[in-house]
Amino acid sequence: MMYRIIADAAMVVHFAFLAYMATGGFLAWRWRRTIWPHLAVAAWGVLSVVTGMECPLSLVEDWGRRQAGMEGLPASGFIDHYIEGVIYPEEYTNLARLGVAVLVVFSYVGYVLRRR
Repeated sequence: MMYRIIADAAMVVHFAFLAYMATGGFLAWRWRRTIWPHLAVAAWGVLSVVTGMECPLSLVEDWGRRQAGMEGLPASGFIDHYIEGVIYPEEYTNLARLGVAVLVVFSYVGYVLRRR
């Protein structure tokens, strides 16, 4: 039971992380100090897309699922399992990534304009 909780918690944190990656820059409009954690999250997102690096949260969830006797995450990872083909069709992956990038850039431009 504990391993299942670990796997589920990793999944929830992963979804929260992705939501923060897409929209967290807007929080900095109100709370300026949140720009630094968001820059780190955005950098991680770019690094993982460019290099294909596996997210530690995916590793934790996969481990928890396997320890609980469940099927692990597929080799393609968290995004392919929960998001691509579920939230949007797989053929729109690059468009979804572009949409997130546009949101982040827009939030940073707004942050800079609001600071002035």
